[in-house]
Amino acid sequence: MALDDKDYVRYSRHIMLPEMGEQGQQRLSCASAAIIGLGGLGMLCAQYLAGAGIGSLLLIDGDKVESSNLPRQLLFDDKDIGHNKALVSQHKLQHRNPSCQVRSDDNYLGHDNAVNHLSQVDVVIDCSDNFMTRQLVNATCVALMRPNVVASVAHFSGQLLCIDLQKAPQAGCYHCLFPQSLKVSQGCDTQGVLGPMVGVMASMQTLLAMQILLQLDDVQQRRYDTLYRFNGLGLNQLSSRRKRDPQCAVCAPYVMEKIHG
Repeated sequence: MALDDKDYVRYSRHIMLPEMGEQGQQRLSCASAAIIGLGGLGMLCAQYLAGAGIGSLLLIDGDKVESSNLPRQLLFDDKDIGHNKALVSQHKLQHRNPSCQVRSDDNYLGHDNAVNHLSQVDVVIDCSDNFMTRQLVNATCVALMRPNVVASVAHFSGQLLCIDLQKAPQAGCYHCLFPQSLKVSQGCDTQGVLGPMVGVMASMQTLLAMQILLQLDDVQQRRYDTLYRFNGLGLNQLSSRRKRDPQCAVCAPYVMEKIHG
């Protein structure tokens, strides 16, 4: 898709970047992403991507806006309380970014709609706030061979990883790292979280997703097989390499098929 004069002005700071340029902005305008969960992480990722000029966004969330969301979910205000997060986000983002096609589903992601939704996009951004949804997103993305960028936040701790069996089959999937039988600790609903902590992780999650969409493979190959952990109190980040569980019930069949053709 060719850029017009307005696009050159609007995205001039992007185009100045040698890693992006006009070609990168055009690539982004043809790209699509699905965001699962429009809470603290999701609504910020959606704003960043729509503002950056992505061509299409699919927003999925069955939750409604509550007053306790407002300190960190900055897309919403008091008038939105009681309304569906995905629908409110779609309306506001489409109004602010008319060149971005924004669609929404006001139902939670489930087994009945996961394949249909996630097969339509180039990258999946998992901002869900519960373990079972992350497992469903992971299994669906593995089956569809879609890159999946996952982030989570609780207290002053944040985690970020990208699962992509095309780029890094040796790194495995979310289930390799966090098996479904794992006992999950409490999330931000019970431990609490500060708005800026969510903002840090949402920025990193969006940055990682944009690098994938822009195909900046020569910039940072490690992103595909690394778990990033951010400590908001100490303001430091740790990273560790991920390795596939050869017995993983979710990704092992697909990896073996890829290896053996």
